[in-house]
Amino acid sequence: MVTTAPPRKRSVPLKARGFESHPLRNNMNRSWLNKNIFAMGLTSFFSDFGHEMATAILPVFLVSLGGSAALLGLIEGIADASISFMKLVSGWYSDFIGKRKPFAVIGYFLTAVGVGSFALASSWIHILISRVVAWLGRGTREPARDALLVDSTGPKYYGRVFGFHRGMDTLGAVVGPALAFFLIKFISLRSIFLVALIPSILAFLTISFFVKERSKVNNNRTQLVGSVKLLPSKFRLFLIAVGIFGLGNFADSLFILRATQLLTPVKGAIMAASLAILLYLLHNIFYAGFSFPIGALADKFGKKLLLSFGYFLTGIASLGFIFNTKSSIYLGLFFLLAGIAIAITDALERTVAADLLPESLRGTGYGTLATVNGVGDFASSAIVGYLWSAISPLFGFGYGALMTILGAFLLFSFRI
Repeated sequence: MVTTAPPRKRSVPLKARGFESHPLRNNMNRSWLNKNIFAMGLTSFFSDFGHEMATAILPVFLVSLGGSAALLGLIEGIADASISFMKLVSGWYSDFIGKRKPFAVIGYFLTAVGVGSFALASSWIHILISRVVAWLGRGTREPARDALLVDSTGPKYYGRVFGFHRGMDTLGAVVGPALAFFLIKFISLRSIFLVALIPSILAFLTISFFVKERSKVNNNRTQLVGSVKLLPSKFRLFLIAVGIFGLGNFADSLFILRATQLLTPVKGAIMAASLAILLYLLHNIFYAGFSFPIGALADKFGKKLLLSFGYFLTGIASLGFIFNTKSSIYLGLFFLLAGIAIAITDALERTVAADLLPESLRGTGYGTLATVNGVGDFASSAIVGYLWSAISPLFGFGYGALMTILGAFLLFSFRI
């Protein structure tokens, strides 16, 4: 009997199976810190360098134009609210067309325009417009950028990647206020805004030329509402805790204004403003220093537990600002706590989301997360600013503490 060998199976090329060979995918398998991750980290460093430099002097600049705590809270709130829907739309549309990078590039460009235009402001209306433009850029870029980060690495590295990214982001937030602290004694506030424009432009150029997006087949052609409905149930539960926390997580500029007002009677206006910027710099140093270790720790231990602790720590930091102390050391302690808290929350919110979202809905998911945060930021900044001016700082910062601690307990209790 003559036997014949069974026919050999033809090897199916990787591309035919839906896996395209691409440098990013190869880098992804070798190391979490590939060229894309590093370039996006550098982009965030430059962007926050410019943005936080402007933010550090914004309260003083607003007061020089006749503004108040309530007005600052309103400006920050309106700016956050104006971009909430933009975050959702840009995130969803990046899923729909299968491209992330164009939204990130446009977003960083708008942020640079907003930061530079502060130098032209002659009233609080101009400040509001500039803030809205800068925040529109943030709303356009954030969901697509976060999805790009996830697309450029593997699941076991999500904590490290977001920790590294937030660390680079906050390193810029250290350098920016430090330079503002130095320059405020030598040049005008308007000139400082122009200096802040330079790193903002560098951020736009870095992401434009050094970030590469791997090609992929788009499997999500669902319209906006349909895409939101497809988000996993555990992710929606997660959004409830994020939303409650966000209702008390007000803008950092209110911390700066509070410190300035407390220190002015004993230090004088210029020295108080300088010390407030220095305290904000301390806040950002701890933010930068803790971002990567927290992300790496989250890859090995409970991400939800650590994020709940970050929410709780935010509430404790808010409570510290209800007292009328004139001690720089006391204020520095609570700026420090706020810095650690934001390092935890900024890195781990995105990390938890990455674990809960399928690839085809990452843009939509991050857009929805950013929208929930934006609505919360609007409400919290406006409410805290109003309660502070209308009643007392006790009610303003006490409200912030209550909502953030409630968010911590909700997140801890949810099974996600």
